[in-house]
Amino acid sequence: MTESIVFDPLLPWGVIYALGALALAALLLALARRLAGWPLRALALAAIGAALTGPALQTEDRAAQSDIVLALIDQTTSQKLGERGAQTAAALANLRAEVAALGNTELREVPFTDSAGDEGSLAMAALKAALAREPQARIAGAIIISDGIIHDADRAAAMPAPLHLLQTGNAADWDRRLIIKDAPAFGILGEEMRITLRIEDEGTPPAGTPATTEITIAVDTDAPATFTVPVGEDLELPLTLPHAGMNVLQLSLPAQVGEMTARNNTALVQINGVRDRLRVLLVSGEPHTGERVWRNLLKSDPSVD
Repeated sequence: MTESIVFDPLLPWGVIYALGALALAALLLALARRLAGWPLRALALAAIGAALTGPALQTEDRAAQSDIVLALIDQTTSQKLGERGAQTAAALANLRAEVAALGNTELREVPFTDSAGDEGSLAMAALKAALAREPQARIAGAIIISDGIIHDADRAAAMPAPLHLLQTGNAADWDRRLIIKDAPAFGILGEEMRITLRIEDEGTPPAGTPATTEITIAVDTDAPATFTVPVGEDLELPLTLPHAGMNVLQLSLPAQVGEMTARNNTALVQINGVRDRLRVLLVSGEPHTGERVWRNLLKSDPSVD
């Protein structure tokens, strides 16, 4: 329990100061002229001034609130690779023990998974939601247990306390993936188009890993073709669609020794094949008035022969 004197003035402080200055000037004048009873007048003016300030005795009962530590636990698909799941469990258990040993500190565990819209690991969105649920003055810090791959780092939350990362994985982890950087949605039959792709290594490959790799390309059910291409460069793949309609292009890389997963070594591209001009043969069994209408309508379309 604490007690303190607080003031709630009846008038603005500026007015009270002005009145106090006038009262002091009047008392000095009375003192200079040696008027009788000036001490009583001083006491009366002091009592009036004290009453105008509105003093009050404030009694408070205060109880200390505990600090809050946020623990954001990455449960996305990439966290299931290798030993990352076990490392996450061990880090969380250690964090629980250390927070419990601090005293007057609470741990809020906030797991987050893959986003519904295929946007990747949205750790910052989970952090913002967790911060909104807690009093900002009680946040002592936040800890993210993750492999470090998040896709909304540009939307980082305004933190009232430090933010730390406990990164899972091993220093020797690496992975090779196939990236389709640019692919047309449709192509004209008989004309060559280009697909831009890239083969990228994340992490440091083991010593002796060649700087080139084989890529297998197959269109629909045709026999696949294999080529040797460099790693870490943008590649342009020339392609001519074999038929109209949907063409399914499958590109795949062989799995390398020691890479984290082979799931991202394959990519499928769907390209719709269209003809440059549609050739139409108009056949009529007998002359009729609608035939000329159909003929004029088809001739008016520049994409129809």
